[in-house]
Amino acid sequence: MRRRPARPLPLCPAPQRNTAAALPWLGAVRCVVVSAVVSAVVCAVVCAVVCAAVAMLLAGGLPGAGVASAADAPVVTRQIVIYGGTSGGLVAGIAARGLGKTVIVIEPGRHVGGLTVGGLGATDIGNKAAIGGLSREFYRRIGRHYSADAAWKHERRDAYESRRKAPDEPEMWTFEPHVAARVYREWLAEAGVEVVTGERLDLGPGGVEKAAGRIVAIRMESGRRFAGDVFIDATYEGDLMAKAGVSYHVGREGESVYGESLNGIRAAHARSHQFTHDVDPWVKPGDPASGLIPLVSPDPPGVDGAGDRRVQAYNFRMCTTDVPENRRPWPKPAGYDEKTYELLLRNFEAGDRRVPWNPVWMPNRKTDTNNNFAVSTDFIGANYAYPDADHATRERIVEEHRTYQQGLMYTLANHPRVPAEVRAHFERLGLARDEFTDNDNWPHQLYVREARRMVSEYVMTQKHCQQQVVPEDPVGLGAYNMDSHNCQRYVTAQGVVRNEGDIQVGVSPYRIAYRSIRPRREECENLLVPVCLAASHIAYGSIRMEPVFMVLGESAATAAAIAIRRRWRGWWSTTRPPSGAARGRRATPRAASSGATTSTTAPRGRGRSRRRSWRRCRGRRPTRSASGIRRAPTARRRCR
Repeated sequence: MRRRPARPLPLCPAPQRNTAAALPWLGAVRCVVVSAVVSAVVCAVVCAVVCAAVAMLLAGGLPGAGVASAADAPVVTRQIVIYGGTSGGLVAGIAARGLGKTVIVIEPGRHVGGLTVGGLGATDIGNKAAIGGLSREFYRRIGRHYSADAAWKHERRDAYESRRKAPDEPEMWTFEPHVAARVYREWLAEAGVEVVTGERLDLGPGGVEKAAGRIVAIRMESGRRFAGDVFIDATYEGDLMAKAGVSYHVGREGESVYGESLNGIRAAHARSHQFTHDVDPWVKPGDPASGLIPLVSPDPPGVDGAGDRRVQAYNFRMCTTDVPENRRPWPKPAGYDEKTYELLLRNFEAGDRRVPWNPVWMPNRKTDTNNNFAVSTDFIGANYAYPDADHATRERIVEEHRTYQQGLMYTLANHPRVPAEVRAHFERLGLARDEFTDNDNWPHQLYVREARRMVSEYVMTQKHCQQQVVPEDPVGLGAYNMDSHNCQRYVTAQGVVRNEGDIQVGVSPYRIAYRSIRPRREECENLLVPVCLAASHIAYGSIRMEPVFMVLGESAATAAAIAIRRRWRGWWSTTRPPSGAARGRRATPRAASSGATTSTTAPRGRGRSRRRSWRRCRGRRPTRSASGIRRAPTARRRCR
């Protein structure tokens, strides 16, 4: 049984029984007198402190006021602090507000929504049935937008066809970037989510303040500080996770680390997005002494199955159009050098005349354009330093990717060594003038396919994606292919160029474990990581889809709300998802690589008591409105 807390001594003690019998009015008089004395003393102390502070200010300021330390910086306190305004972060914020928690979303850049508003309008689905909750609500809102005739400006609604949309389906899975941005703006305002942009985490010492294994506050480069009960890292890079001292991995694990057959270097079976003709890599063809042409690495590929620090390639998901009045010519970037694209031109001359990109049609005659074939928009090998880089280095890497991709498009549309039919194709399409209007019509978000990946007590692997291991604590489903873009471009022993790293292996829907978004207890107790979660390189290639990040963001917010409500009881003693955690189940820790599950069940008295409390206030449980936002109970009574 729970021990009753000791009662505080009463400020007005009850009079002795014999005195009260003789003088029944004496107790009341004594209480009045004592209260008056205490009030006078408190007022005197407060006045003295205020007068002293005013005197100091008039004399030249409070001691040390001219030197603001990190601890003295202004602090914004919310129950849940979310760093990263990606789709996962925004949905986490919306879910937290619906659960009645105070929340703030901090975005390092100028725009929120991540890739979803940054050009990736051709939603990577796998299986629509795996997308639920607020994630699906987002796509329903997109569908409602396009259900209006006014949304169709450059084509008729009945003329648009998408393989992703079924007849009479309320959701819309393909969309223009500015429509996604509008949906998020309206949704955030409706939910009352507080959003701050342009605040980057201080990556130096003291950027993350911890005490007793918990994050107390985080500090931005501007000096602003944000404190909270629970923190969620929803960035693509995992900066908060890393600065909080949580273990992580960058690159590909060796196939032996988790017993996977698709991880590590896979040069022997590299077939997709590959060179179909032999291309000479030397500046002077046939002469290795002349050096390599750009875009080819001098390093050997490595041993098949071994791990490395290489990261799958990044690019920008461009939004283009063939509508003349809305199309602009491909810009020639500053510092353009056609020698950078010698590999592309030689590949054409070797006989590969494929159009090297993949435009998927969006509404209003626009595209979401991705990488395709041997030399395309993926800037292979240029991102290895990005995951662990500081902000300035990342800005340089992003600008290098922009320069490369803009120069590539300009070359494809204008260079005489490009086949005429390929040039004509790129002349017909150009950047959409009505998208990314504040960034010269160029996407503001680089497609960071993979950066840091947490290493927690439970790591998602190929075995989970193929359902050889099924976690008992699911908080979401993955359903997309195990998909990795190329990681390197090298010279073979035969002296020709090859790409390596592309893998595409199908899966059916599988569970994503709650423990994979939660760091080890000894590393950080009040942090959740729904984007850079614990997964191997090949498993992350399947999980890393925007709808999945939304689902995991909602789950993270739900877990945070439960932890706050329960005052952290059971946060670390459960292997169940948030809904199971509230029922008092416990389990022993697991080794990160095993995926084994051995749980025990704790006494259920606490959970049953809580369920009875809910029954006593039936009708006051959190409900979901027509808009999909969860509402907190309007009355508490005995609900806790």
